[in-house]
Amino acid sequence: MANLEHADLTGARLIDANLTWANLRHSVLRHAILEGAILVGAKLEDADIREAKVYGVSAWNLKMNEGTKQTNLVITPADEPEITVDDLEVAQFVYLLLRNEKIRNVIDTIGKKGVLILGRFTEERKTVLNAIRDRLRELGFVPMMFDFERPTQRDFTETIMILAGMSRFIIADITNPKACPLELQATIPNYMIPFVPIIQEDEEPFAMFKDLKQKYDDWVLDMLVYDSVANLLSVLDRAVVRPALEKADQLVLKKAELMRNRHVRDCF
Repeated sequence: MANLEHADLTGARLIDANLTWANLRHSVLRHAILEGAILVGAKLEDADIREAKVYGVSAWNLKMNEGTKQTNLVITPADEPEITVDDLEVAQFVYLLLRNEKIRNVIDTIGKKGVLILGRFTEERKTVLNAIRDRLRELGFVPMMFDFERPTQRDFTETIMILAGMSRFIIADITNPKACPLELQATIPNYMIPFVPIIQEDEEPFAMFKDLKQKYDDWVLDMLVYDSVANLLSVLDRAVVRPALEKADQLVLKKAELMRNRHVRDCF
């Protein structure tokens, strides 16, 4: 909780320093050696930490703003090739990503096995969504569900987009007319990921879904109608998972295609 506001700590050796909840507003830490320092909850608004050495820094719950200067932060120790990032909060994650095989495996697993399940978590719909989640686990996937009914400080759409970017494919139960229209309108146009819409028999999707399907037919699969949870689960592998994986493989090839060009000479 030290008060170091406006302090000039240029090039200071702060190895293993405990700066928990310290006030470092407007301070200059440029080229400072912060290896192993604890910066939990530190206030760094308008501080200058450019070119600081931050290997091993514990940087949680930092208070920063647009005035915080943090370019070219060195995340590697002195005896390793220098790697720099421009954000103190992601420095430790980037280093772990480079050096920790387990983290790389986790991210790789999520990318290959992650399945986002969208829908409304009313009591009636939870039965369906939970059953889908359990069946996906049995099939070796990592299901991710976001409960829309619970309060959260993070914007719903922002959360859904983060989870969508980590998914191999997405299952969206659009049975309820209010079920995830905003989330699908935000994610479908922005992510070239297979979307598998499912809907209970005798129900209608939200009004804009037809437009989304027509515009993004390359990765939005045909709507799967189900009459019971039991029947849906019995065909989940054949009617949902396999088509989604096949579409995912097609999209990988499509993304790898070279862009087609035309030349004016061909138009004569």
